[in-house]
Amino acid sequence: MYKVGITGGIGSGKTTVCKVFEVLGIPVFYADTEAKSIMIKDTLLIEGIKSTFGKASYFEDGKLNNKHLAALVFNNETELAKLNALVHPAVFRAYASWEEQVNAKVPYTLKEAALLFESDSYKMCDTSILVTAPLNIKINRVMQRDNVTVEQVKARMNKQLSDEQKTKMANHFIINDEAHSIIEQVLTLHRLFLAAAADAPISK
Repeated sequence: MYKVGITGGIGSGKTTVCKVFEVLGIPVFYADTEAKSIMIKDTLLIEGIKSTFGKASYFEDGKLNNKHLAALVFNNETELAKLNALVHPAVFRAYASWEEQVNAKVPYTLKEAALLFESDSYKMCDTSILVTAPLNIKINRVMQRDNVTVEQVKARMNKQLSDEQKTKMANHFIINDEAHSIIEQVLTLHRLFLAAAADAPISK
């Protein structure tokens, strides 16, 4: 099965783009959403987090203690790297399992991940899409969505690769600047991926 990775900086609107692909019948694996789920389901990951960040990382009912973890990793790149080193492999396992369950008749799938390049998970895909948008639009989107300040948005952005860096790694691009048609861009890529999927070797 042909595998497409899709990413974009915070506020780029990559989730909106994914929804268009879903309308076309293409399954999407939302890595960031899955990460939150497996942090309370994946036994190996849970034990790793407790061992690294303490038993206080989880409440007695099994729920994740977000405040505890955030206090440890938010402004500490070393601790954040430790957390990512635990979470990313677990997400990879979940993605592999999801791929096995996807209907074999589907020509291709999408893996949506904010850290597609940072986590090296793009290497699990046959090709990749980068969703871009002007900085001011991205900031305004996140401010309205999350009710946060400009400074808070920029702090989040600084934890990801820049669009310039991602552009050097991506294969395809979608401009989500509220001027270019997302649907037309998605349809163009959809046709391209259908053709690529038809030529791709059948995976066992």
